[in-house]
Amino acid sequence: MSERRVGTRVLLAGRSRTEPGAPFLAGPTFAAPFFFAGDERGAQYTYGRYHNPTWTAFEDALADLEGGETSVFASGMAAISALLSTGLKPGDVLVLPDDCYYATRVLADERLRTIGVDVRPFATTALADADFDGVTLVWLETPTNPGLDVCDIAAIARRAHAAGALVAVDNTTATVAGQQPLALGADFSVASDTKALTGHADLVLGHVAAADPAWAARLRACRTLTGGIAGPMEVWLAHRSLTTLDVRLERQCANALAIAALLERHPAVRMVRYPGLPNDPAHAIAARQMQRFGPVVSFEVADRARADRFFTRVQLVTEATSFGGVHSSAERRARWGGDRVSAGFIRLSAGCEDPADLVDDIAQALD
Repeated sequence: MSERRVGTRVLLAGRSRTEPGAPFLAGPTFAAPFFFAGDERGAQYTYGRYHNPTWTAFEDALADLEGGETSVFASGMAAISALLSTGLKPGDVLVLPDDCYYATRVLADERLRTIGVDVRPFATTALADADFDGVTLVWLETPTNPGLDVCDIAAIARRAHAAGALVAVDNTTATVAGQQPLALGADFSVASDTKALTGHADLVLGHVAAADPAWAARLRACRTLTGGIAGPMEVWLAHRSLTTLDVRLERQCANALAIAALLERHPAVRMVRYPGLPNDPAHAIAARQMQRFGPVVSFEVADRARADRFFTRVQLVTEATSFGGVHSSAERRARWGGDRVSAGFIRLSAGCEDPADLVDDIAQALD
């Protein structure tokens, strides 16, 4: 199936052809123990903390899209925590973007540093010149959340591997339908599937794909021992939602580009970032490694008062955190703290509304 285009693959991934009368996607399997007699060897399913048929179907689907064995976790942060805790021990060195997802930075500062991991922060745009000698793991996030900076995955992976380091990419913003980190040379692709991958803002989930099967086995063992497992209903919903990923992203990314073009020329907007804009600082690299530029646009208005007026007036954009859903949403990111953004910085996630309606509504809210 791998030679087919992504729009076909998301429909077929993880689905087995069965006898007439079977459903397209089998329902979720709810089980703690499974019937199991005799020796553990040869038993496919024994206990619900180890494995579940619903997980297997979704993980097979993601593995086909990612190009590496995949493990599903209870959330994006559970996936990130499993990868970092499995891949790093006291004395190891982690290179981490200082502009990546806030919770990842908190985890590195408040957990990894305390056990003796040497955490070395770099701006995403500075990673191209970073020294990877002695580094254990290079963590990338591209495009970053919320600044939308981009780095060259293939070039950094070559340099990191030459120095003996592994490379992990947080691919949440792009999703596997917009960017394939493993194909670009990364060792791991991690994502919060809460966002655009599932796209309906109704579940919390994450996954890690590993190029090396031995690392995939280590991650599954970590999930079993720590108990960071996802419920079968959430995983089944994620697999069902995966089938529409390509068509959702097609509309969302087109809407994001139209919104970014509006923002770029609007006098109330001081700055706009979207990798799909030809004059965006990240466009050249993004165009080389991304198939789609993602649903997220970031922009800045004069101050908090102007941002608050925007949210008061806009009708088709819901004020909420998170991103990637079928409904357009946005938030003033400075309300959380932790990101180096101005009081008027807004992260907007384009949904699947009619593009003309969406652009008109955002324009009148800014006016």
